[in-house]
Amino acid sequence: MTEPLSEHSADVIVVGAGPAGSTTAYYLAKAGLDVLLLEKTAFPREKVCGDGLTPRATKQLVSMGIDISEEAGWLRNKGLRIIGGGVRLQLDWPELASYPDYGLVRKRDDFDEQLARQAQKAGARLYERCNVGAPIRDERTGRITGVEAKVGEEKTPLTFHAPLVVAADGNSTRLSLAMGLHRREDRPMGVAVRTYFTSPRHDDDYLESWLELWDKRGAEDRLLPGYGWIFGMGDGTSNVGLGILNSSSAFKELDWREVLKAWCASMPEDWGYTPENMTMPIRGAALPMAFNRQPHYTKGLLLVGDAGGMVNPFNGEGIAYAMESGQIAADVIVQAHARATPAQRELALNNYPKVLKETYGGYYTMGRAFVKLIGNPKIMKIATERGLTHPLLMKFTLKMLANLTDPQGGDAMDRIINGLSKVAPKA
Repeated sequence: MTEPLSEHSADVIVVGAGPAGSTTAYYLAKAGLDVLLLEKTAFPREKVCGDGLTPRATKQLVSMGIDISEEAGWLRNKGLRIIGGGVRLQLDWPELASYPDYGLVRKRDDFDEQLARQAQKAGARLYERCNVGAPIRDERTGRITGVEAKVGEEKTPLTFHAPLVVAADGNSTRLSLAMGLHRREDRPMGVAVRTYFTSPRHDDDYLESWLELWDKRGAEDRLLPGYGWIFGMGDGTSNVGLGILNSSSAFKELDWREVLKAWCASMPEDWGYTPENMTMPIRGAALPMAFNRQPHYTKGLLLVGDAGGMVNPFNGEGIAYAMESGQIAADVIVQAHARATPAQRELALNNYPKVLKETYGGYYTMGRAFVKLIGNPKIMKIATERGLTHPLLMKFTLKMLANLTDPQGGDAMDRIINGLSKVAPKA
């Protein structure tokens, strides 16, 4: 392993110890690079999330050597239950060579901590309560060469230095903004709001997705754009929430916390989703989708996870793509680090956006088209009423929405989805 250059300098600085940052730091440290992982809060800390992990995210946890046994507090799920159009369809996760056939549920307050501790075990140097402010830039070239930060309870000012910085600081990504990288308005944005209830449904072994969100508070029922979820946490509570897309006129005009309350009030009483059973306040967070901030590499700065808009527009899943982009970024950095000249290193680093576009670009383009379609309540109504009555079509849809296919030697469905992703523009 590279010797620490000094206490406050390293080969790479990673800003943010969420799933993207901790995964990046883990793979960098494992490859022998000296990594500083800077996290603004202290663990354990809460984050707004559905807490449900697909097989895609599960695969990443296995690769990082995380103990995902039930004894270690992980709840497994077998698949997705889809409700809509008067139909209730239960679909098992597909059996694939590339991904496990089960997903997981874990609360974010200690999920993120487990990943950060794993990065520490691999050799990353974690600073908690380290609030990163402005980037430090080379006046001549404009490259980022470090960050300014305030550390600890006393908010002691410190500077950290590294030739490469990874922005893993989430949707608001102050670091990217300070480097002039703004959000693309032509990309979909979602919002998730969620809360927890004590409920007899806490040990459900399927993730449950409601494709119709009805607002029943007016003179007549109104179909809203988005989807609802109910995930049993296995600890006596259910995570109940909804995801909404900005592709609709209702996006700005509605109070989504009130919509969540109204939706819960329409549930069967014995499920327990009532105000007196609520164990946490309703909280919301943005879902930045489909590469909504680019370029993913510029002037010494790489964007991973939500900072680079990696959320899957088909289903609002962010953790799997945060972790995958972290692994891809680490791989590119490790290769660049081994190059002899600055020009050679830059050549390797400029490959990062290309690999991301090759991996996700076509699929995300299809997802953006999908978002536009389901933003139209009429199309959504037809899709739920007719589509859900065809189990084979829904099996295909599950693979498409969850991005679960075998790249080589898969079935006909896999080949169609992979083929469409290949030919779609990689914007």
